[in-house]
Amino acid sequence: MPSITPELLRRYDVPGPRYTSYPTADRFVEAFGADDYIVALQQHKILAASKAQPLSVYVHIPFCASLCYYCACNKIITKHHERAAEYLRYLERELDLHLAYLEPGQTVSQLHLGGGTPTFLSDEELASLMAMLRQRLVLAADGEFSIEVDPRTVTVERLQVLWDLGFNRLSFGVQDFDPAVQKAVHREQPAEQVFALMQAAREMGFRSINADLIYGLPMQTPASFARTLEQVAALRPDRIALYGYAHLPERFKPQRRINRTDLPAAVDKLQMLAMALEGFMQAGYVYVGMDHFALPDDALAVAKSQGRLHRNFQGYSTQPDCDLIALGVSSIGRVGASYSQNAKTLEEYYDLIDQGLIPVVRGLALERDDLLRRAAIMAIMCQGSLSFEAMNSAWLMDCQQYFAAELEQLRAQEAEGLVVIDSEGLHVTELGWFFVRGVALVFDRYLQADRNRERFSRII
Repeated sequence: MPSITPELLRRYDVPGPRYTSYPTADRFVEAFGADDYIVALQQHKILAASKAQPLSVYVHIPFCASLCYYCACNKIITKHHERAAEYLRYLERELDLHLAYLEPGQTVSQLHLGGGTPTFLSDEELASLMAMLRQRLVLAADGEFSIEVDPRTVTVERLQVLWDLGFNRLSFGVQDFDPAVQKAVHREQPAEQVFALMQAAREMGFRSINADLIYGLPMQTPASFARTLEQVAALRPDRIALYGYAHLPERFKPQRRINRTDLPAAVDKLQMLAMALEGFMQAGYVYVGMDHFALPDDALAVAKSQGRLHRNFQGYSTQPDCDLIALGVSSIGRVGASYSQNAKTLEEYYDLIDQGLIPVVRGLALERDDLLRRAAIMAIMCQGSLSFEAMNSAWLMDCQQYFAAELEQLRAQEAEGLVVIDSEGLHVTELGWFFVRGVALVFDRYLQADRNRERFSRII
């Protein structure tokens, strides 16, 4: 493992985007609406007819039975499970609105159910949703079909239902195993429960089982987090997503229930990160990039070693870079050279669909500069290098001249051993992989012009 000093961690502990897209979602505008999105769908139809291009589909399930205080997702807290049935009817109508502009029988290579809590839906409702999707789309035989799971909402029997419905990947929301931390964030779940569920999932045949962790939560200490890390190493999920908690109560109302004085000091938070980096790599995990780890034989680690990593709104992916159709309230999609986002409230989402309209309310049509910078940022985030020759050939440009200011700015990072810049391109070093967001954000034209970065999570 490269030597990561506390000074280096501290220097790069700054806010910055996660780059699941470029430009980032905060740059979307209401001037981009459903009509613009339909144009993008029509262009996709033309390309798909000639290239048999598969789709990625994201379905947002916003409902949660209880509130997690750290949460920054778009969700609806309710005990009324009957609300889900109405929502599913609108999802079906929304998909039909999309299909009016797409080639029939579209193949889907990646399906992801996120939230909220997708397992808020009953077994029957999940079966109805999957049947609806299969009636209208072709789920590829070798596709990735994943669902986010709150361990408090499932049993071993429910996991079997998910397997029978065709899901082959799971993501468990663990966050922390310490009882005091769980109580402080209103998410209490015994470690034994998670261990039993993950063991059962393995025996059923689920692959690439992920566990989400968060460091920087209230009541966490380096000592308590060390115990959680030991438990996770023993749990041995195929993938680990390790996120730093961003306390932004002015933006996210649930976080106002967290007492700021209960949060760990910055020095303790950095120590927790350093412990996690060292601990997971000593346990045999590959550092995929940013905040993702995977076992060496996992598809994500293999894709990284072979230079086949991609990135979309679900994070790192092994799937080819394909258009993403997003269904459900507040969901974000990408089609061609555009991004789009659905209405953020159920009332507006339902109203637009009742009018027979695709419920897109904001988005962005990318300009050439956006596309160039997106290509550069994604090459850095996924392959850890920016080839000047590849950019020049693909975009008919002089990459070194176009990004001269950015390359000069990166000389400071080169001096610290994070990158190497030579005649062939920009290369992120082994040490630099731990700070790859800090490398990528140099190419973000919007961020460089706007120094108000506090709306983003910190890159460490």
